Amino acid sequence: MKFDVSIIKGKTVFDLVRAHREKCTQIIQQAYLAHAAGQSVNPDSYFLQFPDKPGCRIIALPAYLGHRFGVAGIKWIASFPANIHHGFPRASAVLVLNSYETGYPFAILESSIISAARTAASAALAADWLTGHALRAHSLGIVGTGFIARYVYDFLVDGGWAVHELQLHDLSLVEAEKFRNTACRPEHHRTITIVPDISRLIRACDVIVFTTIASTPHIHDPDLFAHNPLVLHISLRDLAPEILLRSHNVVDDIEHVMKANTSPHLAEQKTGDRDFVTGTLADIINGRRSVDRTRPVIFSPFGLGILDLALGKWVYDEAVAAGQDVRLSDFFYEVAR
Repeated sequence: MKFDVSIIKGKTVFDLVRAHREKCTQIIQQAYLAHAAGQSVNPDSYFLQFPDKPGCRIIALPAYLGHRFGVAGIKWIASFPANIHHGFPRASAVLVLNSYETGYPFAILESSIISAARTAASAALAADWLTGHALRAHSLGIVGTGFIARYVYDFLVDGGWAVHELQLHDLSLVEAEKFRNTACRPEHHRTITIVPDISRLIRACDVIVFTTIASTPHIHDPDLFAHNPLVLHISLRDLAPEILLRSHNVVDDIEHVMKANTSPHLAEQKTGDRDFVTGTLADIINGRRSVDRTRPVIFSPFGLGILDLALGKWVYDEAVAAGQDVRLSDFFYEVAR
């Protein structure tokens, strides 16, 4: 038996994702549904933290995804926030895919792009289902204008969303201006505005995306959301529990999101129960739960390793079919007993 290992470089991943964003979103939906059907194993994430670098961490996300995927693997993703002050992204990652038949690794992929793409595809999928497939926002607000925000924006625009007004907020005016000048597509919007006051942005927008690096809640007033917007709470720790307790809450996985002092976890600690969670996005897709638009709708995805596997396996298949992988036939040496 051969035990080749394919290396998939970042440029190959980038090109495939950029050319097939709608396909990526479909794959993420299939992964969520497989997970909801019990066709997965998704253990807790494992956090490697450093005593002298409290803001830094490296996270291991092992998983298995069955159904049409049939693959196991692990994402190893580092987050070093100080990187952005040196002009490069805070996150770097690799994804290892293992054969479900033999357990042998068969692919190693650059995964910061896969991680960003699966996060953005999840957000776009939620936006679609939680608005009844409206694909329209009078005003879209993006809070935190970094790498993930760019991917979410691209997935929404390329997914057919019509956004009349785009509002941007970042603690760094330089980052907000950079996003406006390099990521935004002015032809798709009537106006693009940088908004220094985050409260003003929240009140004005009917769809709000949080993609910050906040470690504790910095938005505390539930009345800011009285107009019942859709909130894609990607960064998970921006909102005080009081806001969630007055909202319609949808998550990706209830057990996973109730950890690590996420906003849902803080709400659980405050109330002693999880009754404030309506259900999962898969519940909405499957019709087991409905969306209550008489309250703010908040989507809080913890980010499941199965999503990296699903998208990574598709990238691997596409890259191999196009001859764009770097094949190592002698990576494993002693393969005979």
